[in-house]
Amino acid sequence: MTGSPSTAGPDYAVPALDKALDVLELLASSDTGLSQAQIAAAIGRSATQIFRVLTLLERRGYLYRDAGTGVYLLSTMLFELAHRQEPLRSLIAAAQPPMRRLAEETRSSCNLSVLDAGRMRVVTQVVSPGDFGFQVRVGALFPVETTASGRVQLAFSGEGSAAAGHADLAEIRANGYLEHPDALQPGVTDIVFPVLSRERALAVLTVPYVATSFSERTSDFVRSRAAVAARQIGVDLLGGGS
Repeated sequence: MTGSPSTAGPDYAVPALDKALDVLELLASSDTGLSQAQIAAAIGRSATQIFRVLTLLERRGYLYRDAGTGVYLLSTMLFELAHRQEPLRSLIAAAQPPMRRLAEETRSSCNLSVLDAGRMRVVTQVVSPGDFGFQVRVGALFPVETTASGRVQLAFSGEGSAAAGHADLAEIRANGYLEHPDALQPGVTDIVFPVLSRERALAVLTVPYVATSFSERTSDFVRSRAAVAARQIGVDLLGGGS
C-alpha cells in the first residue's frame, strides 16, 4: 500500500477515497505509467475494485490513459490545483519580473523553490537566454538536508532557531546566502539566496551557475545580481513596490 494513514483522530474510513488516493500516490512515483493490473497489484486491490476509481479519476482529469500502451499516467491537474493557492500565485507573480531580469543580466537560469511537506519544491523558473545553461523541472522535489536550497531554507526558518547549534547553518545565516557545489550535478555551483519576510525564508532563489568557456558572467557578478533579485522579490511580495 502506498498510502500512510494518519494516526491522529478518529478512524473515519472512506474506502473509495482511500483507493483513489492510493492510485494517485502510486502514479506520482511512476515515470512510465502503470496498467490497471499493475496498479491493482501495487496497492493490494483487485482490478475490479479499482476500475471505477480509475474511470472516475480519468473523467475528472486527474489521470489520462496512453492510447498506445493503455497505461495510466498522472495529468497536471494536481500541479494546477496547487498553483491555485493565493499565496503561491502571489509569490510566483512577484518573483517572475526580478527573475527575468536576473536571467537576462547573468545569462543563467534561475529557479524559486518553497518548503513543501519536508522537501524543497521548485515552483517557477526562468531559463537562461544564452546558448548554454542548466535548468530544473518546475514541480521537482529535492531533499532539504542535502541540497543548497534546503540548507538556506533551514538557516532562515525563523528567528535563527534552526541555525542554533549548527555551525554550517549559522554561517549561512551570517553570510546571507550559500554558494556550494550542487549535490546532484557535477560542474554546477548553486548560488542561493533566501526571499525573506521578517528574517524568515518565504522561498529560496537559486542560480545553478556553470563555470565553463560558455559562461558569460563571473560567479561574483551572478552572486551580486541574485542578491538584488531575492531582495526585490521580497519587497514586491510584501507590497513595497520596485
